[in-house]
Amino acid sequence: MSEPTPYASTPTGAPVAKWNVLSIVSLVTSILWLSLIGIVTGHIALSQIKKTGEQGNVLAIIGLVLGYLGLLGAIIVAFLVIGSLAVGSSITGY
Repeated sequence: MSEPTPYASTPTGAPVAKWNVLSIVSLVTSILWLSLIGIVTGHIALSQIKKTGEQGNVLAIIGLVLGYLGLLGAIIVAFLVIGSLAVGSSITGY
């Protein structure tokens, strides 16, 4: 009967893929209404994920969608504010 070797290999789990940090940054900044930062980091993250195979593709896409929606919302609000100021100044005669 043979004795077990003191350095027997232990089974290891599957390797864990790294998360792309910029995809997380894109999502967080887009949620915080920092749309331009979310858009830029989202595009950079998608490019890096293609090259490295890291995780975070979905996070980057969600960050991009929220970033573009936030930017669109800011543009609409800006037009509404400018329009209301123009209408208000024409009514009061200033």
